[in-house]
Amino acid sequence: MTQTMDSRAPNYSSADSTMRAAVVTEFGAPLAISEVELPVPGIGEALVKLETSGVCHTDLHAAQGDWPVKPTPPFIPGHEGCGIVVAVGGGVTDLKVGDQVGNAWLWSACGRCEYCRTGRETLCESQQNGGYSVNGSFGSFMIVNAAYATRIPVGADPLEVAPILCAGVTVYKGLKVTDARPGQWVAISGIGGLGHIAVQYARAMGLRVVAVDVDDSKLALAANLGAEVTVNARTADVVAEVQNATGGAHGVLVTAVHPEAFGQAIGLARRGGTIVLIGLPPGDFPAPIFDIVLKGLTIRGSIVGTREDMAEALDFYARGLIHPTVAAARLDDVNEVFDRMQRGEIDGRVVIDYRQD
Repeated sequence: MTQTMDSRAPNYSSADSTMRAAVVTEFGAPLAISEVELPVPGIGEALVKLETSGVCHTDLHAAQGDWPVKPTPPFIPGHEGCGIVVAVGGGVTDLKVGDQVGNAWLWSACGRCEYCRTGRETLCESQQNGGYSVNGSFGSFMIVNAAYATRIPVGADPLEVAPILCAGVTVYKGLKVTDARPGQWVAISGIGGLGHIAVQYARAMGLRVVAVDVDDSKLALAANLGAEVTVNARTADVVAEVQNATGGAHGVLVTAVHPEAFGQAIGLARRGGTIVLIGLPPGDFPAPIFDIVLKGLTIRGSIVGTREDMAEALDFYARGLIHPTVAAARLDDVNEVFDRMQRGEIDGRVVIDYRQD
């Protein structure tokens, strides 16, 4: 294996052997902030010095072991990392030291299966996932697969661009597959880290937005970002209000993390509408067969986005159409951030800023 390294890269030396990271040591326990071995890039990989990393609800699910397919502790979460390449492994020709790149949930895919060959690489059964099956961006450094690493647009704000790498591309792809057209209504259920960005993408795509949440402050944020209708599902008959205001949404995007929002989405859609599910709470939801058949509804799952979706999502950001609401935190704050996330106290996205350390 050959490696190209450059000790001129900021805060990096090829003699470094350890790094600080937030590590899941056991499910349900606080993340341990500790010194771990500095990874070495292998063939087709690059070592990245982190500048920022968004904190996603998926990271909390990973740390809690919520999903049927679980990562194996110890591991480092994080899949919204933005940083500078400081070393590359053998065979890497399209990345160089000094490039700004990010990781993503789709850390890699096989490139050979039916799904990869037909532009559906996020369905690849052999995919690796950042911060889940592969160590992620909750540390000073991370390894990326050079073929799948996200190229960050020139001039991007590292704090703002980090959430685009998961929240942004996920809601952008989800909105695309609602099949809603400019001028039509889309209902966005859950105005959190994903939902507040979804409002902006929907507006930039020419869609009319109704925002649904249980928190008035988040609904106020949605209105400021361009939502024409806001409904508090805790205090109002949300189905009646959405139907009265819009005649039913042509597309419904569910980003919420409560199963009740998933069943509720069926009532928000108009006849022939498409409901896209991207939130991933544990559990099931009721799906009334009569309503789905009678209204001719489509219910569709959507998981993050392909590399092409990522490039498109970043282009919206680069053109100034998307500005995630972010608050900076330090790596040492990650357990507090998780606690706030569980209590629903975060407006927008919290982003770890390694430049503060």
